[in-house]
Amino acid sequence: MPERARVEAFIAAVVSGDHVGAIRDFYTEGASMQENLGEPRRGREALMAHEAKALARLERMHTHPPRALVVDGDRVVVHWVFDAIGKDGSARRLEELAIQRWEGDRIAEERFFYDTATSWREVEAPADGKSAS
Repeated sequence: MPERARVEAFIAAVVSGDHVGAIRDFYTEGASMQENLGEPRRGREALMAHEAKALARLERMHTHPPRALVVDGDRVVVHWVFDAIGKDGSARRLEELAIQRWEGDRIAEERFFYDTATSWREVEAPADGKSAS
């Protein structure tokens, strides 16, 4: 079961933009991630490579501070909002719930839930380099 401070440190790493480092520092070696009902991706190295590849397609990813956080034993739920800023300056937003199972102070399983009909909807691209609203 994670300490709340450990979960908050994970969130701070993600919000800072260090998505790959957050996987390295906060996931178990055999961790898995699953998008909605998709096939899970498995293994920390594979998760890091997938994240790095996804981020390389973008100019940047802005992660908003979570809208909600629940820590209940070894289960954590985070309400994330991400703005993906494309190399062409376009911006798309994803809102998702991440449901995690922690083993001690690391994430062993994570499953993302989002509405595929509204995921990655277009938002106004920020003119000042900050997050889209």
